[in-house]
Amino acid sequence: MREAMRRTFDELWIIDLEGDSLAARKTENVFAIRTAVAIAVGVRYAKPKGNSPGVTRYVRLTGTAEEKLSQLDAVRSFDDLEWQSCLEGWHEPLLPVGSGDYYAWPQVTDLFPWSISGAQTKRNWVIGSDPEVLKRRWAALMASFDRASPFRETRDRRVSRTYTDFRTERRLPALESLEADALCPPIERYAFRSFDRQWLIADSRLADFIRPVLWQIDSKCQVYLTSLLTGVLGDGPAAMATTSIPDLHHFRGSFGGKDAIPLWRDADASEPNVTVGLLADLGKQLGCEVGPEDLFAYCYALLASPNYVERFSEELTIPGPRVPLTRDPTLFRQGAALGADLIHLHTYGERFAETGHVAKSLQGSARCTRPVGEGRDDYPQGFDYDEWRRALHVGAGEFGPVRPEVWQFSVSGFQVVKSWLGYRMRDGAGRRSSPLDEIRPTRWSAQFTLELLELLWVLEGTVERWPALEELLDAVVAGECIGADELPEPEASEREAPRVRRASEKGEAYAQANL
Repeated sequence: MREAMRRTFDELWIIDLEGDSLAARKTENVFAIRTAVAIAVGVRYAKPKGNSPGVTRYVRLTGTAEEKLSQLDAVRSFDDLEWQSCLEGWHEPLLPVGSGDYYAWPQVTDLFPWSISGAQTKRNWVIGSDPEVLKRRWAALMASFDRASPFRETRDRRVSRTYTDFRTERRLPALESLEADALCPPIERYAFRSFDRQWLIADSRLADFIRPVLWQIDSKCQVYLTSLLTGVLGDGPAAMATTSIPDLHHFRGSFGGKDAIPLWRDADASEPNVTVGLLADLGKQLGCEVGPEDLFAYCYALLASPNYVERFSEELTIPGPRVPLTRDPTLFRQGAALGADLIHLHTYGERFAETGHVAKSLQGSARCTRPVGEGRDDYPQGFDYDEWRRALHVGAGEFGPVRPEVWQFSVSGFQVVKSWLGYRMRDGAGRRSSPLDEIRPTRWSAQFTLELLELLWVLEGTVERWPALEELLDAVVAGECIGADELPEPEASEREAPRVRRASEKGEAYAQANL
């Protein structure tokens, strides 16, 4: 569409009125709607402009609805507004070119060029906090006379069709052809939301957009960074790390796009998702060897600090977070160590344990001071937080001490602890689109208690690391940084998904078990 507009018009004038009430940064709309609004004026002259993109100019009006309308009412000509020149190129976003040191730094996707959308199931019942519940849902589907209704068919997934397994490339039988006692497909860990590790029935027939390539490159070495790469970031960390396949909306629960960045392009961890020649160039400029994990960890240390979004709040209104790459080798090593430690913590101890700069065993100060209860009648229906006592109440249970910063921890408006608990209450969170969604846990297990404690411990550890992360960012920005124009640019092929054909170890095991 951007190319078509640039070919059609000689000049484009964009007046951004904001007004997105669902985004990470909520702004007031001039209409009674929740979608952002803009005015676009296209100009086409009689004389052809040739084969070059039309010139685009941009201005953003802020404030209340009344203030924006007042500003518009005062406009009598184009000269009455302070226009900014926009990025050139047929496919560039219709956004202004920024000025200042920040815009001289490389975007995170200039360093790690391949980004992809997370998995999207289009049905909630295949995701859950308890593997046993998923097995019960599968059994209920198989027991259904008409499987189409509880399955919740869509354009891309129907019970009468066959689909290719995303790991083995074998054709799977249609769901409606399976016997009533058909075994449940593999149930695997799934990065549902930031810090929320749930479970997924990992089967191609159950998810509209499973993203096969993500599963094919998945391994015990893989780690994913998620963010908002094309949307405006809100308060909190600008990136999150996970070891499991991320959901489309993993980062903040909504507005997901091509926002997942894998560290590796293959399951063997032999091909890093790093711009070709970049590591060698950085090594020369820093005077030390730089590995893919070092760069990934360094970037994470800067982006995962809430201070990053706070400091660059205005600059981040132009989407695409940028990374200040220090020229100081000592600062770089410090950042890589802090980032490795943070990734180790955020992945619940599953990654970066070999760096020598990692968190110790997962632990914290929060304890379960009163049990939640394990019977059906005492399964929790709600929760609340007592800031004075620093106590988190879950049904009849209590956890503490829980710091206010932990309870309030948010990722671009997504409240982590509240969301985690919401999905595990008796009625659960999320949309109900199938009777299978009504099959819920019947008891609060000891595993739920342990996982809640682990979540609280991880957030405790994160808050404790904030001062060190802020000091690092301050030191990096105060020093000399490497500009994007000093580094190699990614080729178009590097931004494309790798061509993976070999089944993963998980896929081979699954194939053997189902021969």
